[in-house]
Amino acid sequence: MTAPSPLPTARLADIARQAEVSEATVSRVLNGRAGVAAATRQKVLAALDVLGYERPVRLRQRSAGLVGLVIPELTNPIFPAFAQLIEQALSGYGYTPVLGTQMPGGATEDELVDQLVERGVTGIIFLSGLHADLSADPGRYTRLAARGVPFVLVNGCNPKVSAPFVSPDDRAAARMAVRHLADLGHTHVGLALGPSRFVPSRRKAEGFADALRELGGAVRGSVEHTPFTVEGGHAAAGPLLDAGCTGVVCGSDLMALGVVRAARQRGLRVPEDVSVVGYDDSALNAFTDPPLTTVRQPVRAMAHAAVQGLLEEVGGNPVPRTEFVFQPELVVRGSTAQSATSR
Repeated sequence: MTAPSPLPTARLADIARQAEVSEATVSRVLNGRAGVAAATRQKVLAALDVLGYERPVRLRQRSAGLVGLVIPELTNPIFPAFAQLIEQALSGYGYTPVLGTQMPGGATEDELVDQLVERGVTGIIFLSGLHADLSADPGRYTRLAARGVPFVLVNGCNPKVSAPFVSPDDRAAARMAVRHLADLGHTHVGLALGPSRFVPSRRKAEGFADALRELGGAVRGSVEHTPFTVEGGHAAAGPLLDAGCTGVVCGSDLMALGVVRAARQRGLRVPEDVSVVGYDDSALNAFTDPPLTTVRQPVRAMAHAAVQGLLEEVGGNPVPRTEFVFQPELVVRGSTAQSATSR
C-alpha cells in the first residue's frame, strides 16, 4: 500500500497564509506529527475549513458542542461579515455553529432561542438582538440565564440585562464622522439614523450632539430617524437636503447608499455637492460609485471577543457583567470632499 501523497505546495502555501503559520507547521499538522501547540493546530484546521479543503480523516474530531448565533437578517452585509468571523472562530475551537436568522414573517428571536435550547446548544451569541431595543422586554435574557444557557450580547448594551456585552464605540463613530466633515468645511451636517429606540441610534445621536458642541457652534446639525435600510436613507435624505445639509452622516452603509441615490435624483453630485459618510464598512464599499467614506466597525476584534467571552462562560469562568467597547476607524474614500462653499 502506498502512502497518500502530500498536498501540493500551492495548497500548503494557501493554508499557511490563511493560518498565519509556516508551511512546515501546516505539514506537521496534516501528517499528525507532534510538536505543534494546540492553538496553532486549531488555526491550521480552521484554515482548512475556511479554504474549503476537506480535513484528513485522522484529523476529524467530534464537535465540542453546538453554539447558537442569532442575527437579525442577512440583507445588510455587516451581519454576514460578523457571522462568518464568529463561526470561523467557533469552528477553530471545535464547536459547531448554528445560525438562527430572523426574517419578516419568520421566526422571532424568542422562537429561535427556544429551538436552539431544544437542540442542546452550549451557548448563544446574540448580534444586534432585542437587547439593543429599549422597547423590548429584557426579562427574556433573565429567563434564558435561568435555563442555564451562557450567552454574550453584541452591539447594544442594556443596563437591565446582566450579561457580557461587546460593542463598538458608537458615540466616537459619530464624533469622528462629524469632525471629518467639519474639517472639509461643511457648516451644516445631517444625521440619518435608525429608530431612536435602538441603543446604537441613541449613542450615535449623542456623539453627533457632542461633536457639534465641541465645534463651538461652527457647524449646525439636523437629525432624521428612519429604518436602517437603503429606503430609510433615501427617506431621511429629503428633509436633510431640504434643510440645507451639505454633508450627511449615516447610521449604516445601506442608509448612506440611499442618501447618495436621493441626492442624485435631485440632480446633486456626490461628493461635489453633498458629502456622505456611512457606518459599518462592508467589503463592497470600495466598489460603490463613488467609493463610500465610512466609519469601520471593528468586526474582527468584536467577533473574537464575543467568542472568547462565551467560551470562558462555558468553561465555568464567568466574564464580568459589563460592556467591552471597541474603537471604530474612519475610512476616507470618494464620497466626501471639500464643501463647495469653502473652496
